[in-house]
Amino acid sequence: MAEFPKLKTGAVAQYGASRELRGVIRVLAFLDGTEQRYRLEKSRRRWTIALDKLDEGEAAAVDDFVRRHLETLESFSFTDPWSGVTYAGCAVEAREHELEAWAAGDCRIQLTVSEQES
Repeated sequence: MAEFPKLKTGAVAQYGASRELRGVIRVLAFLDGTEQRYRLEKSRRRWTIALDKLDEGEAAAVDDFVRRHLETLESFSFTDPWSGVTYAGCAVEAREHELEAWAAGDCRIQLTVSEQES
């Protein structure tokens, strides 16, 4: 399984990235005012990554990786920047990603990676 590319620093994300845990929870409310909650499906992780000030090599590596996986819809592994845990079965959300190149050494990519159902 392919792994999301790391930057020259060894990181997969930069400051300003965000993460969330998504899942469907059902809440049963009882007549006495208490509630019972349970998950209907497994919770999945989602990371929003904005990579800024990349050089051309780093930008090309990430861009090529994302393009390939958007075309093939093949899953890959992604390392959570906060915990260091690697999650298999991840995908890039949406059909497109945003790549901006302003000058040499000043490229920017923004994308969202999500953990898929296993």
